Amino acid sequence: MTASVLLDHPLVCELLSAGLRKETVSEDARLVWHIWGDGPPLMLLHGSHGGWMHWIRNIGALAARWTVFVPDLPGFGESDPPADLESPAAHARLIARGYAQLGIADATIDVVGFSLGALLGCWLSLEPGVTVRRLILADAGGLGTPLRSAQFQGAKGVKGEALREVNRVNLGAMMLHDPASIDDLAIDIAMAYATRVRTRVQFHVIPDKLLPIVSRVRAPIDLIWGEHDFPHPDPERNAAAVRAVQPEAALRVVEDAGHWSMYERPERFNAALIDLLTRPPRPALPGQG
Repeated sequence: MTASVLLDHPLVCELLSAGLRKETVSEDARLVWHIWGDGPPLMLLHGSHGGWMHWIRNIGALAARWTVFVPDLPGFGESDPPADLESPAAHARLIARGYAQLGIADATIDVVGFSLGALLGCWLSLEPGVTVRRLILADAGGLGTPLRSAQFQGAKGVKGEALREVNRVNLGAMMLHDPASIDDLAIDIAMAYATRVRTRVQFHVIPDKLLPIVSRVRAPIDLIWGEHDFPHPDPERNAAAVRAVQPEAALRVVEDAGHWSMYERPERFNAALIDLLTRPPRPALPGQG
């Protein structure tokens, strides 16, 4: 499966025709952005082994209210990795510098990070030149809470329909709770992005590597969690880890959803996210990151 096959999906075609695709370059690394809407700026950061299409079922609803910026994160999808493949700070720096190159008049932005994107969103909030007004972490790892390891089927040497079945099984093992939600589009997205990882930053999330950076974030943090998130179970326990440093952090639980909650139950996820984004933002925490 290549990304070009996804261009035949009606929703992909609709979104690509409605949005803009831009490229920024810093430190010899190219970052690809997709942009929709006309309103206050909102950035969506996808998870590991993904790209902008992790948000494919959310962009339309959000673009009706915000200007939505969705990069392929450094080293994923169409974007180049930084020279330092291990450093979350280096990846966040490329995102910050890329956003600055887009020429947005208002440097203040709301950021939503899914899984790996939550880690990079926290690091992004410390970058000069970008003011993160609020940060919403969705199904994040690395909070020192119980971690479950999915049992994946190997894909080496597997082709055709057998490979699609392997991806179906693996999506059910980690990403999606309800087998009925593992549709052809989810499988195509997983297959398209799985072989396009050119970084190692994803290993700097678990088991507790998000905790130190969360303690440095001055932007107010809220949380959205799939009720049945497999790798990071128990939404309330994960929220408690964040509330140890940000006591006012709000939690919204997406019922009947797994780790990829924004894809599995998009209406519920979108409602939760819009509710959080339309509330008056809390003041930034005092001190320096």
